[in-house]
Amino acid sequence: MKIQDIRVVRVRFPERHQTSAVRRESWSASAEVANPMSRYPHVKRNRGLWMPKFDSAYVKVTAQNGAWGLGPLSPVQPLAPVIEHFREQLVGQDCMATERIADMMFRLTKPYGTVGLASYAISAVDLALWDLKGKLLSLPAYSLFGGPAHDKLFCYCTGNDVDWYLELGFKAFKLACPYGPADGLDGLRKNEEFVASARETIGDECELMLDCWMAFDVDYTVRLAETLKPYRLKWIEEYLIPEDLDGHVEVRQRLPWQTLASGEHWYTQHTFQWAMAHRVVDIVQPDIMWCGGATVLQKIAGTAEASGTSVMLHGGGNSVYGQHFSHASPAVPWLECFVGSPVGVPLEEGWHLPGQAIPKDGWLVPSDAPGFGLEVTDSMIVPYA
Repeated sequence: MKIQDIRVVRVRFPERHQTSAVRRESWSASAEVANPMSRYPHVKRNRGLWMPKFDSAYVKVTAQNGAWGLGPLSPVQPLAPVIEHFREQLVGQDCMATERIADMMFRLTKPYGTVGLASYAISAVDLALWDLKGKLLSLPAYSLFGGPAHDKLFCYCTGNDVDWYLELGFKAFKLACPYGPADGLDGLRKNEEFVASARETIGDECELMLDCWMAFDVDYTVRLAETLKPYRLKWIEEYLIPEDLDGHVEVRQRLPWQTLASGEHWYTQHTFQWAMAHRVVDIVQPDIMWCGGATVLQKIAGTAEASGTSVMLHGGGNSVYGQHFSHASPAVPWLECFVGSPVGVPLEEGWHLPGQAIPKDGWLVPSDAPGFGLEVTDSMIVPYA
């Protein structure tokens, strides 16, 4: 079966209706989070002051028989020309040949750079192809990836409303770190108070982690980890900018006792291969919608399993794509679920898309519908203008 067309489209999902009463606004609405721009006071207070306002859409890959698959694409504006570049080369290719097509996209992007934004475009096409393949074979995507490796997936929750996440049934929590090097000793003290308060709220029977979102340097990472040692963090995450490879080596050397995680902003299998070969992290955290899609992620997971490294997908529980891949991979022990909806609003009213599984009491089982299981009909798809 050949590829007949590749297009950027919009999907008009049904409106979600929030009926539950809001107890308080989400932490994500206004909380300060340490980030790479924290050194600049005019945008320090909130990431929304400097993050781009890009649009999102889907890539639709259509086969000769009219069957189609969808892969998420964001940002659309700079990536539409890349998708058109792929279209010119990939129409007429065998839609089942995901390895061949992934290799072609990897090489097609060399003149303008494969990592970063181009990798988002590669991911979108790749995931659309896997969705299409599942529909053509009438199999859920996790079956194509090797079948269920788990009966159900243990989920951890990312966010700072830990009291609410306890009510939702989660037993593991990852905090967004508020302060970094720009805040000096006072920020170090406030970070300790913040983590101590979370530990007191969740008790000793739950796991606690810390997301540092590219905000630190080597020295601050080491000082903070040593300060937080009494609170038994399961891991600290993405403490350096992703390009600082030597810094990752140094942090590993200076914190041999601390479990380290990173990879959300690494792209292609090659960076992950370097990280695992040099043992700079214990957990790699690729994003299936950014790193190159499921085809690249299979290579990352295979290398991780062989090297004794865990894989925990960035935001894996928030998308059908991450849910299906994690369900099929023995290298993935946990699933991340970011919660930014207001306190009091259940997950069903927050970030749920039709066909997307929702964590129940901290566990999740993906849909067994063909492909990735998103419930999208032809009438919901319109051209992207």
